[in-house]
Amino acid sequence: MTSTSALAGGSAAAEPSRFERKRELILDAATQLINQRGVKGMTFVEVAQQVKLNTASVTYYFRLKEQLAAAVFELTLGRLEAMVREAGAEPDPRARVARYLALHFDLRARIRRGEERPIALLSDMRALDEPVRAPLTRHYSAIFRGVRDFFGEPRDTGHKALQTARAQALMETVFWMPAWLDRYSLGDYERVQRRMFEVFDHGLAPSNAPWAPQPLDLAPSGAALEPGRANFLRVATRLISERGYRGASVERIALELKVTKGSFYHHMEAKDDLVLECFTRSYERVSEAQRAADSAGGDQWTRLSSAIAALLDIQFADDWPLLRTTALQTLPSDVRPDVIDRSNRMALRFAGALADGITEGSIRAVDPMIASQAIMATLNAANELRNWASPWPRAHAVALYASTLAHGLFDDRALGGPAGRPRPRLL
Repeated sequence: MTSTSALAGGSAAAEPSRFERKRELILDAATQLINQRGVKGMTFVEVAQQVKLNTASVTYYFRLKEQLAAAVFELTLGRLEAMVREAGAEPDPRARVARYLALHFDLRARIRRGEERPIALLSDMRALDEPVRAPLTRHYSAIFRGVRDFFGEPRDTGHKALQTARAQALMETVFWMPAWLDRYSLGDYERVQRRMFEVFDHGLAPSNAPWAPQPLDLAPSGAALEPGRANFLRVATRLISERGYRGASVERIALELKVTKGSFYHHMEAKDDLVLECFTRSYERVSEAQRAADSAGGDQWTRLSSAIAALLDIQFADDWPLLRTTALQTLPSDVRPDVIDRSNRMALRFAGALADGITEGSIRAVDPMIASQAIMATLNAANELRNWASPWPRAHAVALYASTLAHGLFDDRALGGPAGRPRPRLL
């Protein structure tokens, strides 16, 4: 599919020393545990068991668990940065995005075949406390700027804002791939890669379709809940999105609300119940927007764009945003399947709307399954851009960010610029 120059995982030309080999084994074991259980669920005991060392031997390499977790994330960030540099060397924005996508698909294929070391899910980097998290956040921000640079030098503030939205949509869609890509055989990866690039290149709407969503009347967040329970769910949703499942402890939730742990257990039987209800409430709000858009009528593109606009409005303005989909990647194994099933049902509903729109001609001929996952990732990532959206009128911020789905990553009509430029076939 592509060269592996950016995917070597830091392997040196010279034969690594025994110390370096052991350290790599420890990092690989810790990466797998973090991906399965999150930072809080990764223990020295289990890492030691996986690499056939005693716990004291692991602490010889990493004195504290936080240092080991930070080293895992730093290694992954370094590999991602190399991929961004390689893609950024391509001659134009489309070629850079195509290369970036190809590198990620190639990496996922090589990991699945056992030819490449695993990389960590970055969503649980939020669970680390300061000062450990700060340098990792700076490194991630530099990578984000590198992806934003794929789209060239911004002409003005508005153009830079659009490029920020493009980088966010691109990165979050790629980072969400591990949640669904394994449903495809390795032989299908190249086709999936092409179809995903088509979504990034052309968007979902026909070239002449405007962004004209209808306003939807959605119930306020938590309107049907008892106030105390609603407060716990609101704060828990935000903390889980910010710090992951294990970073959002009962103690932290109670502290934010200035109540006792006993008050928490008065409203909730257990933390897992709370987490499941947070996901349930978020998915109910997505379903409510989908149903309201269908009731409002219009062609399928109008309905889809109306649902997207309503959900982005929640993400940019509501003090109770949707729970980040990536948060489910570090849920406990006994909780995760039900939550992932619910997420997939939301994606399937979007896929159905896309298929209906393709049939009637109001939506471009895309792969509905792949495009629906891009919608889910882009919507859920929007909450991170609340500060980005704040200087703009809300409708403009929504339209700017939604243009990444509506018309792809290379169309400037959201700024009143040119649309429908010739798009050469890259893949």
